[in-house]
Formats: sequence, structure tokens, C-alpha cells
Amino acid sequence: MPDSNSQMSASRLEAFSDGVIAVIITIMVLELHVPHEDGWAGLWSVAPRLGIYLLSFLVVGIYWINHHELIRRTESVDYRVLWANLGFLFVLSLIPYFVDYLDEKAFSSFATLLYNLTMLLVGAAFFLLRWAVMRRQRFAGSLRHADESELWRHSTSLGIYLVAIAVSFYRPWLSLAINALVTVVWIVPGASVKSCADEGAAANRPAASDPIE
Repeated sequence: MPDSNSQMSASRLEAFSDGVIAVIITIMVLELHVPHEDGWAGLWSVAPRLGIYLLSFLVVGIYWINHHELIRRTESVDYRVLWANLGFLFVLSLIPYFVDYLDEKAFSSFATLLYNLTMLLVGAAFFLLRWAVMRRQRFAGSLRHADESELWRHSTSLGIYLVAIAVSFYRPWLSLAINALVTVVWIVPGASVKSCADEGAAANRPAASDPIE
């Protein structure tokens, strides 16, 4: 059984994750098919599929950006981070399947519910990954208040997903619109990330009174 204190370079973890996320996006693209009809009528017939592809692409892309911002805060990872990352990637890899399921079932209430549940699980898995990384930061003494303050995004996004799940029983399209609000929460990694990096850079700069040799 591997030693729980064993460590791996964070760059290896990020490279592996980048490859998996690239495959997830590729699968979603390959599931887009040309309509049988030509002209605007044919394009309109696949508009719902294009819409859910756009939403899912944004979600995967935003998680990729935030994953990069999260992993770069630690130089090495332990088995807690590795397993949390695998769990996150597993749930994220289900998105293409449920995008196809949603389209095949004509955006029914049950299919929409499954899609929203998948998004909720992705958010929960990313929360666990962030917790595992923050735990390493805390032990290394590099955890900042800006890192902890980002947890409100997780609470907000998980709350939005719960609302979307409840609405999916009555108004599937409205629940997907509510689901899309999460992209607004995560669209930018956050000013707190930049301020955290700026603080670190400022701390590493020599003071004006220090001699420069």
C-alpha cells in the first residue's frame, strides 16, 4: 500500500488533468452532428444541442482555468490531492454522456435533472479538491486569507445547482438557465487570485533600503 506521505510534482498532476479535460471537450465536439435539413430550418433543429454544448463547454473550460489556478499554489501533491483530483476528473468526464442523454431524451424533466445532478457532483468534487490543496497550503504555511475567501464561490454555485435541480421537475429550460448562472460565478478565477499572486511577488521583492549586489 502506498505511503500516504508520498508526494508527486504538481506539474505532473496538472499535465495529466489537462489531457483528460482535453479529451472530454473532444468527445463533446465529436457528438455534434450535421442536421439532415439544409438552411435555417436545419440549423434551428440542432439549436438546443448547440446551446447545451455551449453551456457544457463553458463549464468544462472554466473548471480547467480554475483547476490551473488552484494546482499552481502548491509545488507538490500528496495522495489526498491525487484521489480528490481523480474524483473530480471522473465526475467531469460524465458531462459528455449526460449532454448526449439530455439531447436524446428531448430535454425531458428527468434528463434535465440528471444533467443538473452531474453539475452538482462536479462542483462538490472540485470543492473536495480545493480542500485537499488548502490542507497542503496550511501545512506549508502558504495558505492566505484570499484562498479561504474563495470558498464562497463553491457555496454559491452548489446552492444554484440545488435550485436548478428543484426547478427541473417543473420547467426544464428554466432550470438550465439557472444552471448557466454558475458560469457567471466562475467565469474569472477571481481578483483574489491575482491579489494573492501580487502579495507573493511583493513579498519576494527586495525592500528599497536593502542593498542590491
